[in-house]
Order: sequence, then C-alpha cells, then structure tokens
Amino acid sequence: MDDSVRRALLKLARETLQAHLEGREPPEPIDPAPDATFGGLFVTLHRGGRLRGCIGQFRPGRGPAAAVREMAVAAAHDPRFTSDPVTAAELPQIDIEISVLSEPQPVKDPLSLVPGVHGIIVRRGPHSGCFLPQVAVEQGWSMEQMLSHCCEGKAGLPPGAWRQPGTEVLAFTAEVFGERTA
Repeated sequence: MDDSVRRALLKLARETLQAHLEGREPPEPIDPAPDATFGGLFVTLHRGGRLRGCIGQFRPGRGPAAAVREMAVAAAHDPRFTSDPVTAAELPQIDIEISVLSEPQPVKDPLSLVPGVHGIIVRRGPHSGCFLPQVAVEQGWSMEQMLSHCCEGKAGLPPGAWRQPGTEVLAFTAEVFGERTA
C-alpha cells in the first residue's frame, strides 16, 4: 500500500475510535484501496508503549477500510482489558498500528520461519491462536519460543504442541504501519 492509503486507513481508524468512544456512529468507510487483496487485518492500540488492545481477523471478505473500521472498534474492547477499557479521554495518547496480512500458508518446518518477518497461526482441533510477526521482536523471542507461547498462551495447548502430529502451523507476513511510522 502506498503512503496515501496508509494515512487514509490510520485516519479512518482514529476517527472511528473517536466516534465510537464518544457514543456516536463511526464514519462510513470510503475505501482508499477498494481492490486491495489481503489475507487479514489487525488493529493494535498502544499507550506509552503498552498494549491497550489488538484485534483482527483473517479473510475479512471486504475492503481494507471496512475491516479497519470494524477492527478499530473491536480493539477498543479487547477482552484482555475488560477491567480497564480504552476511553475517549485517553485517545490522544493512543498510538494506532495497522497490520495488513498476507494469506496464511501451511508450513512444513516452523523453525525455518523468521521472527519479525513471519506471523504464525497454530491450530489443533477446536484450538487456535496467532501472533503477528512483530510480537517475537517486541518480546525478544526466538521462533521456537514464539511457537511455544502461541500454543500455550493463545491456543490453550501444551507449549510443545506445535511439534506434534495433528497440529497445523501456518505462516503469514504483514505490512505494518502506524501513526508513528506513517
């Protein structure tokens, strides 16, 4: 995506959050890249470097603007922060980051993936979890640590489940941009 599309999506995310947190109807999305193809989209909220919300979905089935609008509202209500939800008063201190994902692909050798380049999805039966590529770098994890943390902390599986038959590991890349980098 070019810089003008990135800026338009970040502006839409901020305007959506502002309206939603003030109890107004969020703006209708006007897609700056209606023909963009992508495998998913996440919106991440940080305040002072601390995570305040991160929600997304794979295969959004619509243009990036509609996905940004929906995920921005969802990120403000991230279940991990139900006791301390994002408020309109703190919105000026919130930094918004958007991750536009490639289509996830099955991986034969998960340890061949590169932290910071590849995001992962771990699936086994009804259990699944994912980490965006930037999580490994932010946490200082190796790929093995990222896989184990995803199993245990996100998918509700034993840490080594990614090595077991019947567990599927998929990888994706992300175009990540935020208000600090736009």
